[in-house]
Amino acid sequence: MSKSPKAKVKAAAPAPQSREEAASFVRRIGENARMIARFQAEMNDAIATLKEDAENAAAPRAEEIAQLTEGLRAWCDANRAALTDNNKRKFADLGTGKVEWRKSPPKVTVRNVEAAIAAIKSLGLPFIRPKEEIDKEAMLADPVKARLVAGVTVGSEGEFFAVEPFEAELAGGVS
Repeated sequence: MSKSPKAKVKAAAPAPQSREEAASFVRRIGENARMIARFQAEMNDAIATLKEDAENAAAPRAEEIAQLTEGLRAWCDANRAALTDNNKRKFADLGTGKVEWRKSPPKVTVRNVEAAIAAIKSLGLPFIRPKEEIDKEAMLADPVKARLVAGVTVGSEGEFFAVEPFEAELAGGVS
């Protein structure tokens, strides 16, 4: 039986053969993790510089767009009937682009939720809905009963393997 061309053979990971080799593995893991952290820090520094440069270069353009849009809107509002065929359309094609007038969807803003709920209840209005949700913390506290519920699975805590290389901090360093 031949293997397909896409089949990949995964090489076995090297395993330490002694306590000293195991300690060496942990040291190398720490060295590699710190190197990755350096690469990431350098990348983030470069990204921050590029972002700042791009924002500085774009700022005058954004200001010009805002000013041009404000002036264009004033002209379009003054000429709306002609541009929209007496308001039969919600847009106008100007050749180099389109302008359009769109309504925003309605929205409700509530500043003081507790006061609003009290007022709604006192007025007898139907604007309050009950919210039911499953208390997962209670299920974790009593997993035997929780497992009786159809559709509920309580998983085990499990176990995972972690490597924590020794890291010393510099005095006065950032933690």
